[in-house]
Amino acid sequence: MKQITTISCKLKVSPEVAKEIEATMEMFAHACQYVDKNSDKKLTNNVAMQALMYGTVREKFQLSAQTTIHAIRRVCSNRKTSITNHIKKELTFAPTSVDYDSRTFSLDTKKWIVSLKLLSKRTKFELLIGNYQRGILKGSKATSAVLTKRKDRTYYINIHVNHIVPEPKSTNKIIGIDLGRTDIASTSEGESWSGKNITSKRNHYSQIRAVLQKKASKGTRSSRKRCRQLQQRLSGKERRFQKHVNHEITTYLVRKAATIDILPTLLYETARDSPTSLMGAFCFNAPAFGDLLPSGLTVAP
Repeated sequence: MKQITTISCKLKVSPEVAKEIEATMEMFAHACQYVDKNSDKKLTNNVAMQALMYGTVREKFQLSAQTTIHAIRRVCSNRKTSITNHIKKELTFAPTSVDYDSRTFSLDTKKWIVSLKLLSKRTKFELLIGNYQRGILKGSKATSAVLTKRKDRTYYINIHVNHIVPEPKSTNKIIGIDLGRTDIASTSEGESWSGKNITSKRNHYSQIRAVLQKKASKGTRSSRKRCRQLQQRLSGKERRFQKHVNHEITTYLVRKAATIDILPTLLYETARDSPTSLMGAFCFNAPAFGDLLPSGLTVAP
């Protein structure tokens, strides 16, 4: 099975070369903007777009052949993303990156330099990287890359490397758990625990706290003190209730793991759903997911 890994490498750039990079990024962004404005908004096919816009863009912006093609492909890719995600805003292209392929980019793992085709000429850059990047890049074949400029005005090359990884093996020795708000926990075996009761309790306590807080801010000195005491007590009750429910779930999971003699490992993922109401936003951080990690089990996030 093939897997693409992106390795971000910092470039050593002199002030003179930085101007050349800026000019290349500016021209690439202008080319993308021109293609988007002067073509049918529904056109997303790379081949059709290239046949329509390649000659004009190449002549107008003086980009290399491959860079022109990548500008056209970026427009098509961004349009597809907008259609898929139902985004109606007009596309904008910031001068912060340029796409490269094997014809306009090369990597030398002996000297640790990269060669990039800029606006006027091909330029070599020294890579400022550590052993982690060197270990992954050495012996691998880089097929494409993206030159980027970060907010601190430093330049990086994101190199895409193909790796062959073994196919995952199916096993019944691991239980996977997904943690969320709608369902407190859902296992890879199809079991789930609804969070409806906890959500109802949480909303109830949130409303009471809101009333007490309002009274505490406007009442007498004694009433304010009493309201704060009630708030503290309510906080403890809600926390204990949540902890009790989590304890019941984790106890069940541990006993089941021991019954079917699986490896003591849980693969878990915490899902933070977006709140759908003002009340949801008010108590969004309430679930104590940490209590759902059973003691005695190895956690593999």
